[in-house]
Amino acid sequence: MSIGEQLLVAGGGIGGMAGALAASRAGWDVRLYERAPVFSEVGAGIQLGPNSVRCLQAWGLQRPLQAVAAFPERLQVRSALSGAVLGELPLGADAISRYGAAYATVHRADLHHMLREALTRPTHGLQVRLHPGCAVERYVQADGVVRLRTTGGKEFEGDALLGADGLWSTVRSQMLADGPAQFSGHLAYRALVPQGGLPRRLRTAQVTAWLGPRLHAVQYPVRRGEMQNLIVIVQGQAPDDLQNWNHNTNGVDLMAALRDTCSALQDAVGAVAHSKSQWRLWPLSDRAPVAGPADMVRGSVALLGDAAHPMRPYLAQGAGMAIEDAFELQRSLAMHDLEVPLRLRRYALNRWQRVARVQARSRRNGRIFHATGPLRWGRDAAMRLLGAKLLDIPWLYSGNQGQLPNLRGGEFRY
Repeated sequence: MSIGEQLLVAGGGIGGMAGALAASRAGWDVRLYERAPVFSEVGAGIQLGPNSVRCLQAWGLQRPLQAVAAFPERLQVRSALSGAVLGELPLGADAISRYGAAYATVHRADLHHMLREALTRPTHGLQVRLHPGCAVERYVQADGVVRLRTTGGKEFEGDALLGADGLWSTVRSQMLADGPAQFSGHLAYRALVPQGGLPRRLRTAQVTAWLGPRLHAVQYPVRRGEMQNLIVIVQGQAPDDLQNWNHNTNGVDLMAALRDTCSALQDAVGAVAHSKSQWRLWPLSDRAPVAGPADMVRGSVALLGDAAHPMRPYLAQGAGMAIEDAFELQRSLAMHDLEVPLRLRRYALNRWQRVARVQARSRRNGRIFHATGPLRWGRDAAMRLLGAKLLDIPWLYSGNQGQLPNLRGGEFRY
């Protein structure tokens, strides 16, 4: 039975859906407001480490994830110049044994749909109302109430507000007044290709990362292996409009950037055009790592996911950190004997150091991935010598100091 506490959620992407699901499981009624007229996610793949997969398992989403995801058997790192294998990390059953959950690769739209389906199931009489085509414009918090103004002058009120409205968050802009995110100097080309139409040598059932000077590429399966996701990140100039991040592109500039890379990588990228798939271009922007809990919570207003801690994709943890945020938010919101601001502060205290570490490590990885000269030679030599020891990240995949669900190895089947 609902105890009457209401959470207002700004943003209906993966972070917003995860946050709303978490709040409903903590006994809150939820109202979610999304700027777009329909709830959807763009066509791209994401990687989910065992840390975030364990959260999905704890929410009872193991079977839905198994129905739509792929579960690569290994991560392989190769030189983008020579094609030589630099190092490998076993995934699959090894990841389950080490961390209690598999390493998954999934289409963003499939993960979004899975979270939305879970959110809209009736739960103990709680209410979840979704409001598409309703952008959050401003909020006011006073006397223990948060009042929200949306497009068309509509007003709503609740006990707390969750800003999960992404990189260009309106809630963050008002809450922290710290200016817009900054362009990283990197451009991401993304494409999805049906694997059935590819020559067998170009299909993949693993995660492959290609490292080259001032660029890198990653490919992996999604949709149970039926599709292949490719992302190539190069260093380049900022476009005129950073917020219009989903540009169509024909890939000519990309192929020019890859002219000195090996034929195996060029063939994989060239298959996009042959399959009549389309490249999408994202200029990558981010912010400095979170400096303290006040960067995530002020009073009865909290930030989650990219609104709180946008990060470069070099640890493949953007969606994972949003899901972890939501899991910790559930734990904090369920402490009904505490005042709401104290619950939210607990959420921020338990999250800010971990997400700051992931943000900083992601930036560092970008420099290593795109290294030139002696740093590149040293990276390649270390990778050949240490392999899996360098690629495995126990502090990340094991969770947040015991705050994430601790499931026994072998409970995840695929």
